[in-house]
Amino acid sequence: MGEVALGCYAVYGGLALGLRSVIQVRRTGSTGFKGVSGSPGSLEWYAGILFGVAVVIGVLAPVLDVTDTLEPIAAIDGPGAHAAGLVLFGLGLAATLYAQLAMGESWRVGVDESERTDLVTGGPFAVARNPIFAAMIPTSLGLTFMVPNVIAFAGFAALVLALEIQVRLVEEPYLRRVHGQEYDSYAARTGRFMPGVGRMQREAR
Repeated sequence: MGEVALGCYAVYGGLALGLRSVIQVRRTGSTGFKGVSGSPGSLEWYAGILFGVAVVIGVLAPVLDVTDTLEPIAAIDGPGAHAAGLVLFGLGLAATLYAQLAMGESWRVGVDESERTDLVTGGPFAVARNPIFAAMIPTSLGLTFMVPNVIAFAGFAALVLALEIQVRLVEEPYLRRVHGQEYDSYAARTGRFMPGVGRMQREAR
């Protein structure tokens, strides 16, 4: 199953990052990649580094499986878990691409303080404020179930932690600075990753 997981990683990278970047360049002249935010040693900086680590660990897990270097956890390794993993991956990939499409020219990876993009609140963004990140979680969990070893679970945990830090400490403060009351109103009625969960209180301005 490790070979299938590696193939899924390649598909995800090719579509969600590669193809999306090409589309962004054609629309705006920029790839949309803004790099790691914050000064070295800051929580924002660690969020970016942790995200990169999660990606590397995620790819390493199926490599270790294919090379028989690391055995899967027997209790959750079987056809049922593998099938569930494929379903979760497929649903997560589709949701990721849909949310990216809905974001239009405002799509970015990272934050650039000098930029002001439109605040997207329609489509999947009316259901959750971070639908792309929300979709990445079942995608990663699906890949973990395909090769359920300890490295895969460590990569999944690192990804979830990185997304939480990135959203709470980098993107939400940035969006509040840029969009002010408009973002406050949006965040007060829309959950962070799930409908109704993680709504923010409005700040007096």
